[in-house]
Amino acid sequence: MLALLALLSLGATAQAAACPRPGTLGTARVLTVDPAQYPRVGTKSYPQTLPLADKEIVLTFDDGPAATTPAVLKALRDECVRATFFLVGKSAREMPAMVQRIAAEGHTIGHHSWSHRYLARIGLTAAKEEIDRGIAADQAALAGHAPAAPFFRFPYFESTPELLGYVQSKNYAAFGADFWASDWEPMTPEAQLKLLTRRLETIRKGILLLHDPRAQTAAMLPAFLRYLREHGYRIVHIAPAADAVRNTAASGAAAHGAPLSRR
Repeated sequence: MLALLALLSLGATAQAAACPRPGTLGTARVLTVDPAQYPRVGTKSYPQTLPLADKEIVLTFDDGPAATTPAVLKALRDECVRATFFLVGKSAREMPAMVQRIAAEGHTIGHHSWSHRYLARIGLTAAKEEIDRGIAADQAALAGHAPAAPFFRFPYFESTPELLGYVQSKNYAAFGADFWASDWEPMTPEAQLKLLTRRLETIRKGILLLHDPRAQTAAMLPAFLRYLREHGYRIVHIAPAADAVRNTAASGAAAHGAPLSRR
């Protein structure tokens, strides 16, 4: 218990809202992430990750929104689980109602560029445009909902020191992952579940990367959440610090030469 309390003290934490349906996995707690404290997280890409206790999992989904996103949302809702969705700006512009639904159901929204290009291979100017255009599209799709979190994940986890510095200059945290299901590879939901749970039993905690546009992931997710519940795992929902959101808005307005009210 003392070790857990010491761990939690590294990042602000709050108790998640109680689930109205007993017997579900639920969200154990909310971890507030400040990019100033955690500028780069996820051990697949960076030395640091989030302060998670044994058997604590952060669920993240990349590349949406997509036609399969409603099935993912249903699986999360059925188990009272909150996740983070790193959206592709082009898809967000095409499906704003789905972006608003993700936000309305209590999930955190982060950014994943405009069109999911290899940013380290297209030149610094073009890569910055990909980042900025994606963020702007996500924010526009949210309409009257709360702004997206200052969280950015590089497509393919491919970046450069200059791009990492650029993301940090915008007061964004760069998100990697600690483990994944390799769901970009074609496989059955059953095979994916077996692969993922085997990896989970080895790593035991961390930021998990999944992809909501993958039909196999949407089909696997209910069984995976049941596995987590039956084996004593706990879901941690990440949310941005209020000051971090304000700092991000301020840096964005300054970059565009516009007052905050016009963003």
